[in-house]
Amino acid sequence: MGKGFIQQFIEWIIHNGGLYMLLFVIFAETGLFVGFFLPGDSLLFAAGIYIKDLAKEFFDIHYSVIIILVIIASIIGNIVGFWFGNKAGPMLYQRKDSFLFKKKHLLRAHDFYEQYGKGTIFLAKFLPIIRTFAPIVAGIVKMDKKTFHFYNIIGSICWVTSMMLGGHFLQSIIWRKFGYSLKDHIEVITIVIILITTLPVLYKLFFGKKKEGTEQKPS
Repeated sequence: MGKGFIQQFIEWIIHNGGLYMLLFVIFAETGLFVGFFLPGDSLLFAAGIYIKDLAKEFFDIHYSVIIILVIIASIIGNIVGFWFGNKAGPMLYQRKDSFLFKKKHLLRAHDFYEQYGKGTIFLAKFLPIIRTFAPIVAGIVKMDKKTFHFYNIIGSICWVTSMMLGGHFLQSIIWRKFGYSLKDHIEVITIVIILITTLPVLYKLFFGKKKEGTEQKPS
């Protein structure tokens, strides 16, 4: 049975560029507009499965160094996104309303980050697409820099270590107990991770609005 497109794509990233490609993808997905489509969660999990191979290719270092470098790439990505949003923010606040842009939405985003900004920056790391735009929006609405950097660092550490160590230790356990490698099942693992991370967001977006609308109906 042939490998699926997702598995081929992730294995291509790992084998064609190795650590450098991995660092670039994580950096891009956490701070650049164009990075929202990249498979951050599944790539990190797959990198955890291949982490010893990556470590050997990169001067045969201990795999913990790989994890630290990926954490740094995630942190820097968010910093770049925040910086970009911070620079673009003043222009947006001065911009007049149009069909695509409403200043009231920007003000609502500002109020939201004032109230929930800490949790948003932390949790966004675990949510595809949202983790790309959360730091940019935080910069646009002028979120407190110290608060942003603190939760960016904590979120990056938790996200990268949970995904990469999860892949590494699960691979070790499965190989030791059952004698087969998860490297042959990246496609299924990727789909499961995507479903786990995106379904709660989709549920909130679609069913959350319906519930709010139902509650607001007069009796």
